[in-house]
This record gives sequence, C-alpha cells and structure tokens, in this order.
Amino acid sequence: MRRLPGLDFLRASAIVWVMLFHSWLVGGLGARFAGIQNTGWMAVDLFFVLSGYLIGGQLLRPLSRGEPLGFWSFYRRRTFRIIPAYSVVLALYFLMPGFNREGGLPPLWEFLTYTVNLFIDYDTQKAFSNAWSLCVEEHFYLVFPLIAWYLTRRNSRAAVATGFAAIVLGGMLLRWGLWYHSKEHFLEVIYYPTYNRLDGLLAGVFLATLEVYRPVTWAWLCRHANSLFLPLGIILLGTAIYICQDKTGLLAAVVGYPLLAAAMASFVIVGASPAGFLARLCLPGVRWIALVSYSVYLVHKAIFKQVEAFLPAWFADHAYLTFIVYALAAFAAGAVLHYAVERPFLYLRDRGRRHASAHRSSVLAQSPTSS
Repeated sequence: MRRLPGLDFLRASAIVWVMLFHSWLVGGLGARFAGIQNTGWMAVDLFFVLSGYLIGGQLLRPLSRGEPLGFWSFYRRRTFRIIPAYSVVLALYFLMPGFNREGGLPPLWEFLTYTVNLFIDYDTQKAFSNAWSLCVEEHFYLVFPLIAWYLTRRNSRAAVATGFAAIVLGGMLLRWGLWYHSKEHFLEVIYYPTYNRLDGLLAGVFLATLEVYRPVTWAWLCRHANSLFLPLGIILLGTAIYICQDKTGLLAAVVGYPLLAAAMASFVIVGASPAGFLARLCLPGVRWIALVSYSVYLVHKAIFKQVEAFLPAWFADHAYLTFIVYALAAFAAGAVLHYAVERPFLYLRDRGRRHASAHRSSVLAQSPTSS
C-alpha cells in the first residue's frame, strides 16, 4: 500500500479512537471524555473506507490498463498481510491460559472461517469480539476482485453506478426490516453482519474508482480537499454523531451508516490529497502508530483486561492516568506482534514478489520477440 502522511494520520487516529471506545471495558474515562469515548465505534467505519480506497486502487489500476487481474497475487498478498498476526493472537486466546479475561470465547471454527460476525452470541461470547470487522474485510477481499473483474469486462458506467446505488439502498432497506424484527439483538443482527456494513467499504471503492478512471475529477476533489471536503466531513460526522446518539435506534441503523461512510470518505479525500491539511500535519509518532495499528487492534482488548488485573487499586481513582497505562501496554504488545510476526511475513511477501518480477523480466529478456 502507498504510504501517504494524511492516510497514516487517519489510520493512527482510528486506532486511538477505537481504544478510547473500548476503554469502557476497564472503567472508561469519565464524563468529561464521554463524547469521544462513546463515538469510538465509528473509527471502524474509517478503517473500512481506508481499506476500500487502498484495496480498490490496487485492484482497479491494472484493470484500467487492460492487464489481467492477478487473483493469486492479490490473495497471496492479503494472506501474508492478515493471517500471520491474526493466527498468533488466536493461539494466545485458545492455547495460553489466562490470556483471555474478557469472557466467553466463540468457537475456533468461527474465527478460522471468518464467520464470527455472522454467528456470534455477544451476551455470552464477548472475547475477541473485535474480530468481527476482520471478517467483514475478509469477505470484501474474497468477493470484490471478482466483482471488479466482471464490471471491468462489462465496461459499463451504468452498471457500476447501478451497483453502487443498489448496495447502499439495499443495505438501508435491509437494516430497516431487520430492526423491526430483531432489534433486541442489535449487534448480532444489524451491527456485525457483513451485508449490513458495506457502506464504508463501498465509499472507499468509489473514491478509488474516481482516482483510477476519472483522474480529472479526482484531481478536482484533491484541489478542493481543504476548502470543501474537510468542512464537509466535519459537518457530516457531526450529523452522524447526532443521529447515532442512540446507537441501536432505527434512524442510526438506516441512515447513520451511509452518512458516516460519506463523512469518512470526505476525510480520506483530504488525507489522500498531497496538499491536504492532514498531509501537512507531520505529527511525530503518527506514522509508527499507523504501521502497528493492525497488530494493536488485534490485541488491545485482551491487553486492557490483562493490565486491569494487575494494576494497584489506587489507579481506579485516576481514570486518565489509568488509560495512559492501558494505551502504552497495548502499543507495546502491538509493537511486539508487529515486529516479531507481522513485519517478517510482509518482508517474505515482498521478497517473493520481487523474485517473481525478476523472473518475469528474465523470461521476457530471453524471448526471441523481445528484440
């Protein structure tokens, strides 16, 4: 993936926001920070938009040049990126006694098949429940390359536009119907399932489509990132926060998700623009936090509960200090996972890709038609 400072800032902000949200597991931050803590679930939608934009661009660029889509190469890259660190964390949950202090754990087969978000019973299976978002992204990785390949072969703008509209409107109608019939199980029926959480990924793919196939339009968006899309994102996010004050309400379920996706997409435009406000912040530590964000996301809930079990009782009266300790511990554990597992496998992935590229170049050089 391209490393853009603005997108690194968004990724770093998203993981910190998620951690603030999950601070409720260990007592929270108190009334003063209740607003930012209670809305931290929205950070996952920012992750979704980022994934849709970056992965969409990876897949659409070669297709736009008329090149065949390398399914094997794509799935191989995703496997090396996602599976190793995820597998280690699963092993810790299932094989290391005392690692899980969160509560009941869904069966292993749900984690291995990425169906936790479809079958979880949250009342009794709270442990590693944050894996639900990984399931959504894995389903996206599995299906989107096929859709992109098909639509590119059709070469129909109408089909693409119709597909985008159908997914957004269909998701709104589906959540509306499900809310009336299963609102007592909001998380399991509405919030977690992949078919209800496509808005953010779709928004990211839409941005990638504009960047690849409509470069003039994309350049216009980037030129107006600070003057138009930064304030627009703030307004949309504020509206989404207002609508989603009752996170399990009908309006939040039907309108809140696409509105939130539009807000996060506006911020991604600002982050992807070379002259965007976010690209010029250059805050120390942001790039590193973005680099380890995936590993931190995997372990932070478990680490929160581990730290809680060993903290002296007097920390309970110092919520902010306590959260700093939790955050430092989570980043330390995430860094260990990143440097010991995630990064070596990324190196192997990239080395294999370089070797394959060198082999293709050698074959072309030896071909009689190359001269």
